Amino acid sequence: MSLIIKPVISEKANYLTDLRGAYSFLVDPRANKIQIKKAIEQAYGVKVADVRTMIYAPKVSSKHTKKGLQVGKTNKLKKAVITLSEGEVIDIFAVN
Repeated sequence: MSLIIKPVISEKANYLTDLRGAYSFLVDPRANKIQIKKAIEQAYGVKVADVRTMIYAPKVSSKHTKKGLQVGKTNKLKKAVITLSEGEVIDIFAVN
């Protein structure tokens, strides 16, 4: 089971990387901070200083169709913001 789903590439995530050296990743919602830290260190070969996590609740959406009201929802997401030790860098765009 892979804990790291994908890196978050957005304007805000790139700003945090440039400003603080913090990288954002979507991770498995069942993973804890210790597991996330070990997975990042193994995958990218860097030393992680801090891990902050946030859980996003599923979003409910509804639309009207010919058959009536259709209701659905997205999956729950967990995002981890990783701060690396001084001098460490992750090249997210490099192919592994």
